[in-house]
Amino acid sequence: MSDSDGRFFFSGVAPGAFQLTVKSAGFTTQGLSGTLHPGENLLVPPIILAVATASTEVRVSLIPTEMAEAEIKDEEKQRVLGIIPNFYVTYNPAAVPLHPKQKFELAWKATIDPINFGLVGAIAGIQQASNSFSGYGQGAQGYGKRYGAAYADFVTGTFIGSAILPSLLKQDPRYFYKGTGTRRARVLYAIANSVICKGDNGHWQANYSALIGSLAAGGISNLYYPESDRDATVTFENTLIGIGASAASNILQEFVIRKLTRNAPKYTPAASPASASR
Repeated sequence: MSDSDGRFFFSGVAPGAFQLTVKSAGFTTQGLSGTLHPGENLLVPPIILAVATASTEVRVSLIPTEMAEAEIKDEEKQRVLGIIPNFYVTYNPAAVPLHPKQKFELAWKATIDPINFGLVGAIAGIQQASNSFSGYGQGAQGYGKRYGAAYADFVTGTFIGSAILPSLLKQDPRYFYKGTGTRRARVLYAIANSVICKGDNGHWQANYSALIGSLAAGGISNLYYPESDRDATVTFENTLIGIGASAASNILQEFVIRKLTRNAPKYTPAASPASASR
């Protein structure tokens, strides 16, 4: 035990070399060595303990929602030729599932993109030129009705098929770019992805969101299309046409659009082609 000044002593220590170690929690350990001769009373110099340097290891990692948000920001920069939105494609084979709020965020960004307004205008112009939906008539009024109907189709199809149903059914509305494997394997993968999708659980499953969404959007369109163009059969036919168009679009994504898309992030391609074609 030390006295009030912190001094202490050892008695009966055998002569010879010695090692004195002083340590205390929160301080650096100090040591002193020497040699005690026979009959000697050795006075050791004062030992001062210094405060130990704190060592803290901090590991920073994003939670899944934050990782998905970062990926969405990358996807919102993807534009074909730097102009046409290419938001619903991910080049990350291990992309984190989107939170429902993020699915709506992506749908909203797509529907208010200025370029999409222009594309809808072009569609309405083609319809007017071919006198599709003749019940709308011609002139500025007819064009305005066609534009409104075409934009309504785009909005309902995007929100129902890419936000509402994917949130309820826990499915990912994006196309997962493959980019590896034989040409045949990639074509089959692209075609299959017109009717299947990746679930939020990471497993491939029937794309109920897109199929039901297309039917629902077609049914809603009967509320504003001319009475002469309202036909349930046409709705089912358009759904089948939409599946074919989706397959063609996916093939273009695999072999053409990726090369034309600016600001596309680079990820390691999927290693297993079989797992994506089940």
